[in-house]
Amino acid sequence: MKLRMTRTACMLLAAVSLGAGLTGCFPLVVGGVAMGSMVAVDRRTAGTQVEDQGIEMRAANRIQADHGDRVHVNVTSYNRQVLLTGEVPSAEVRQAIEQAVAGVGNVRSVVNDLGVMPATSLGQRSNDTFITGKVRASLVDAKDLTASAFKVVTERNVVYLMGLVTPREANRATAIARGVGGVSKVVRVFEQLSEEELVRLSAPKPAPVSTDSGPQRAP
Repeated sequence: MKLRMTRTACMLLAAVSLGAGLTGCFPLVVGGVAMGSMVAVDRRTAGTQVEDQGIEMRAANRIQADHGDRVHVNVTSYNRQVLLTGEVPSAEVRQAIEQAVAGVGNVRSVVNDLGVMPATSLGQRSNDTFITGKVRASLVDAKDLTASAFKVVTERNVVYLMGLVTPREANRATAIARGVGGVSKVVRVFEQLSEEELVRLSAPKPAPVSTDSGPQRAP
């Protein structure tokens, strides 16, 4: 008997695979950006996507140098706005990390949601990764949303949604995330666009016109 996977199950597996790099089992986790084909559909420019990756790496290195394995911090940058999630041992360390990240080049703003508490277990982090995958799969399954417009981060069953989206998209994605099993809370870290801005942003770019007339023949 052949085993068949449903469309939703296939998307869930793909989403979990993508999400695995966002919430790992290491003390310091960097939320990356899938490059390559994703550059073409991301609402950020290609340059901003690369800059976000650089911000994440520079911030992660700074936190590691200052605090080592005493903290568990996820650094996620979207459109140069940095979200900090995870656990730290004291309020002083929490504030110090925020200030250090704010000082990283090209960071526009920092959303600090670090918890002052013991670091989460491997089991909790694995569950967070699974929740991220389920939320992503649900966004992919929504016919009225562009799933690639959203970045999903999960920490201690709390889902954080980032992206450049319209109010309608923000509300729809929030409702979807709240309906996913295991999600205790949804935090919106959006930058909002008007519908007119979205239309302009989504308009296909004209192909560059070549001025090369080809090889010239000598008279």
